[in-house]
Amino acid sequence: QVQLVESGGGLVQPGDSLRLSCAACGRTFSAYAMGWFRQAPGKEREFVATISWPGSSTYYADSVKGRFTISRDNVKNTMYLQMNSLQPEDTAVYYCAARSYSSPNINVNQYNYWGQGTQVTVSS
Repeated sequence: QVQLVESGGGLVQPGDSLRLSCAACGRTFSAYAMGWFRQAPGKEREFVATISWPGSSTYYADSVKGRFTISRDNVKNTMYLQMNSLQPEDTAVYYCAARSYSSPNINVNQYNYWGQGTQVTVSS
């Protein structure tokens, strides 16, 4: 069983940066691909970024490409999402997820484990 704990969310102004972290507890996330998703009020959960095991492949949603960077530290069992040039439309609860395959995936239904989410609010 993999337990995921997100941190790093908060309230920032447009143009600011944040770094989200996702720590895997309970067991190593060796051989697990990971992903970040987000859900805004009244909307479905949507794909943000995904990274393979051990981290050679990454994919991004068009809306965040060039602004967000996903990475992982397999020694620390932690995944990160560096978010730059944040905009109000990035406001959402951000979730990290893990799937028991090494290949990345953009589909929310392909992930077995989820964190509890961390709120990111971008507002002036």
